[in-house]
Amino acid sequence: MSVPDEIFRKALSCLAAGVSVVSTARDGDRRGVTATAVTSVSASPPTILACVNTATGTCQMIKDTGLFAVNFLAEHHRPVAEVFAGRSGLRGDDRFDHGDWATGEIHDLPILQSALAAIECRVDHQVQAGTHIVFFGIIEGVYFADNPPLLFHGGRFHVLPNAAAA
Repeated sequence: MSVPDEIFRKALSCLAAGVSVVSTARDGDRRGVTATAVTSVSASPPTILACVNTATGTCQMIKDTGLFAVNFLAEHHRPVAEVFAGRSGLRGDDRFDHGDWATGEIHDLPILQSALAAIECRVDHQVQAGTHIVFFGIIEGVYFADNPPLLFHGGRFHVLPNAAAA
């Protein structure tokens, strides 16, 4: 027996998580979603996973191309996180009007230039898990910027106190 959705969401909102935008592209068309279900898997080979809702165009495009990027958001990216979470009403490529997006050097994926780190990945394998697909990506390109992180906790975005001093 599983718990109701609202109880699940309330429990998981207790977990502070880094905020990312998972992005992809094909033939000049870009897609992206805000995600907190992103984590490292292995250092050898360098692998991360990203969980993406199957109802999104981002998920379908990752399935079609076998490529995705993960952009770890900094504190000043709160508006970007809101847009890619669907809170602005913008969809598809229009979301990329928010933020300093460039094209990655490895797979031409959307890379947020001021992200804490941006990682270009090739899908190694994927697993269907309820409403989401877990994409396991082999890391093939990494970009860095020096900014304090954006976190998600209790249903809201937060910044670490004194993060700039750390």
